[in-house]
Amino acid sequence: MVEMGTSRSSEIERLYNSERRRLERMVTRKVGPVQASDVVQDVFTRIWEKAKEHVVLTPSYLSRCASNSAIDQLRVEKRHQSLAEKITADQYAAPVATPLQIVEAQDGIRHLDAIIRHLPERTRHIFLLNRVHGCTYQEIAATMGLTYIMVEREMAKALVACREGFK
Repeated sequence: MVEMGTSRSSEIERLYNSERRRLERMVTRKVGPVQASDVVQDVFTRIWEKAKEHVVLTPSYLSRCASNSAIDQLRVEKRHQSLAEKITADQYAAPVATPLQIVEAQDGIRHLDAIIRHLPERTRHIFLLNRVHGCTYQEIAATMGLTYIMVEREMAKALVACREGFK
């Protein structure tokens, strides 16, 4: 990164301090008071990035930059608003399951329940604590008086049994 001369840096800082409020008032009419300071900040960020191009930084140049930036901001907001208006409630709704999908899901749940019921008691208990009740391995180990590694092994057995049961 090339370091900008301190005189150019000072010039931009002086301009920012002297012109910021005027530019914020100017763009407030276009984008509102909430976003005016952001627009002006964006203008000075762009100017800082382009400072090595040796653009003459006059108040009228800053006004044009701020005005253009405010217009850009309005365009972005308009695009976001029109997109939001085009989205319908149906696009957010979950797809309706067909009767066949419902029956298949119920069969899958019954099959998984049978697999879990056939697990050894300790393995089943650990599996249910973790997957149904959301307990961590550490919590299960502390509650059941086991080591963390033992809980991991029992969970691995349960997961393998579930996977094998669906092959």
